[in-house]
Amino acid sequence: MADNLDSEFHCGDSGASTTYPTQCSALRKNGHVMLKGRPCKIVDMSTSKTGKHGHAKVHLIGLDIFTQKKYEDICPSTHNMNVPHVGRKDYQVLDITEGFLSLMNDVGEIREDIRLPEGDVGKEIMKKNQMGDQFLATVLTAVGEEAVVGTKAMLS
Repeated sequence: MADNLDSEFHCGDSGASTTYPTQCSALRKNGHVMLKGRPCKIVDMSTSKTGKHGHAKVHLIGLDIFTQKKYEDICPSTHNMNVPHVGRKDYQVLDITEGFLSLMNDVGEIREDIRLPEGDVGKEIMKKNQMGDQFLATVLTAVGEEAVVGTKAMLS
């Protein structure tokens, strides 16, 4: 009977959620929140007074952490909103091949699955790479997405 059990189990993920709930009134400026299904950094928020029918309302304005697109939402202060788990990691940029970055982490592992970002950050990476500079790229990870959002000089 034990032999039959092995074939019934399938590999899955860890079950960890990409977001966690937080009461709207506990959110803070420069924190993160999901607005319209996108992970955003809160750039402005204001709370209206309690109205005739109960709840104070929180007006949130956020910028998508990957695209910088602006999103807004209004939520009762006692309701929960999803907050994304946001990871930030620095990688040394080794090369650029066919629009993808060759990156090395601090233990020497190399990955080549992150696209060269568009816009100013992408231009800055191209320029530094062409000049032969050694620098780090900051990669943000949230809700299953990854993108380079900035660069830093390497500390020697």
